[in-house]
Amino acid sequence: MNFKFSNQYFHFTRQQRIGIFMLFIIMIGLQVFYLFADFNISETNSAEKEEWLALQSEIDQENLINKKAKPISYLFNPNFISDYKGYKLGMSVQEIDRLLAFRKENKYVNSAEEFQKVTGISDSLLNKISPLFKFPDWKQNKNNYSIEKKDFSIKSFPKKERVEILDINQATKEDLMKIYGIGEGLSTRILNQKEILGSFVSMEQMKDIWGLSPEVINELNSHFKVVIPSTLKKINVNEASLKELAQFSYFKYGLAKQIVTYRSMNGNFKNIEDLAKIKDFPVEKAKIISLYLEF
Repeated sequence: MNFKFSNQYFHFTRQQRIGIFMLFIIMIGLQVFYLFADFNISETNSAEKEEWLALQSEIDQENLINKKAKPISYLFNPNFISDYKGYKLGMSVQEIDRLLAFRKENKYVNSAEEFQKVTGISDSLLNKISPLFKFPDWKQNKNNYSIEKKDFSIKSFPKKERVEILDINQATKEDLMKIYGIGEGLSTRILNQKEILGSFVSMEQMKDIWGLSPEVINELNSHFKVVIPSTLKKINVNEASLKELAQFSYFKYGLAKQIVTYRSMNGNFKNIEDLAKIKDFPVEKAKIISLYLEF
């Protein structure tokens, strides 16, 4: 065989041979290091880790117990069940709607049996949720009331105290908060509305105050009335500027602009009927609005 041709590929200088020899030495050293070296990561702070694992185990166990614990149930008046509350209790949409329709007639259920009669819920659901019902104290003490009623011929009852009717324009926050269902927030809202208007001119305006339920409005009507003060500053529709009309609570800017335009083209307004002819005028409140205006 002729090796002369291949010798040119295997002919190395002295420096190249030394380099190849050093490369072999490094490769062998790496193999020996890999063979005897321990690559397992030693765990440090093993005592601290064990303590942490024990604490975590206690926490997990307590969380498991809390998940198994029954949720706290609070008593509530079934007359005021909302859609969401009824759904959470297991009531169907139809059963909830029957209760809401019954309440819209300003009626109340006074027992679990009556609640079932109105809503039509099943006996099993009634037995489940009726222990959570809480009716007013007068209902709970009905038996005591009946006994007193039987002895009516013997006992003499004091005369019912006459309710004093106050002018709502003179009422203070404390006066308003005496009404059941009115707290500090609602009383402040009523007084703020009175300041914006200058004074109330009708108890019908209570319906315009956000947050007052029909029951609370009925209570207000039984304790308060409106006395329009002689100092009430009225707006002259035929002379008021656009800005003055727009600042009136019952007029928006667009309506105020239409009033000024109509007035300039057709002359002065004679009465509230003329004013009500303008588009977007709140006709349903015309009677109240007329008490704030002069022509």
